[in-house]
Amino acid sequence: MGICYIASAGDMAQPFPKTEKDDIVIAADAGYLHLEALGIEPDILLGDFDSMALPEGKQALVYPVRKDDTDTMLAVKIGLEKGYKEFVIYGGLGGERTDHSIANLQTLAYIAQHGGRGTLIGDGEVFTLISDSEIVISSQEGKTFSVFAFGGNAEGVSIEGSHYDVENAELSPFFPLGVSNKFKETSVKIKVENGCLLIVYNK
Repeated sequence: MGICYIASAGDMAQPFPKTEKDDIVIAADAGYLHLEALGIEPDILLGDFDSMALPEGKQALVYPVRKDDTDTMLAVKIGLEKGYKEFVIYGGLGGERTDHSIANLQTLAYIAQHGGRGTLIGDGEVFTLISDSEIVISSQEGKTFSVFAFGGNAEGVSIEGSHYDVENAELSPFFPLGVSNKFKETSVKIKVENGCLLIVYNK
């Protein structure tokens, strides 16, 4: 199974990647405008279309404005239904709606809760979230990364390959102890035994 790429309506400062055969591209509402400007045709177009008019002649999954899910969450749910476990979201950060950025961070937690892993691509930084698992992230030596407990205490936190390595630490969502660490080399291994970690790093 490939990667589920989602284009949302926020800032898209980074170029959209070239996709492979098994990947899927979903445009969430006005995220379609980002793809249109790049000459990319999504596999699925969906949304309530309160941010833009439904493009003429385009087939789309149209939802009511009054609903529980954000358009990005709808895209994630469709990806999960189709069996995708890796999600990369562009246009999910920035813009005038900070509340949507926060909602998309919670969407990362939803993906992790359902056995997947999501990544939000921002302007020079990447957000991802792990739950009861581990991850290796890569960047340049000396670049910054931070880890935050998300949704509750994060237990059994270990970090290897950084300027501030730890083993079996506990992080609280009420104190930002994990902010502003640095890559000692080009990759860092981060593990949490129980709980969720939101990871932010410069890319």
